[in-house]
Amino acid sequence: MKQDIRWKQRFQNFERAFLFLKKAVERTELDELQAAGLIQSFEFTFELAWKTLKDYLENMGVPLRFPREVIKHAFQTDLIVNGKLWLDMLEHRNELTHTYDEIQTKNAVAKIRDLYFPGLKQVYEALKNAS
Repeated sequence: MKQDIRWKQRFQNFERAFLFLKKAVERTELDELQAAGLIQSFEFTFELAWKTLKDYLENMGVPLRFPREVIKHAFQTDLIVNGKLWLDMLEHRNELTHTYDEIQTKNAVAKIRDLYFPGLKQVYEALKNAS
């Protein structure tokens, strides 16, 4: 019972972060500060997403510790449709910490909007349906 509550509480935090990121992604024009905010929002949304998946899988009896193994198992159980995209997100999330110039920022914003947000949305919807 406690694990069930834990993943649902984590999902509530993920949902708030996801909906905040959604607002940022839907903005057509971003100034430098807003772009930095979108990148930061992606980082914590992704972090909550994999941790929510971890808690959900633990609730199903699958104890996992690391993001890569959580992503792989979630892909194997169809919680994640595109496993490669999620592994790319994991790698890119680590690189975003060191995004300082305008070109890197624009590229990061484009990837988040075009690739990563749809991947997060797919998992958000899968977990929402499971709750």
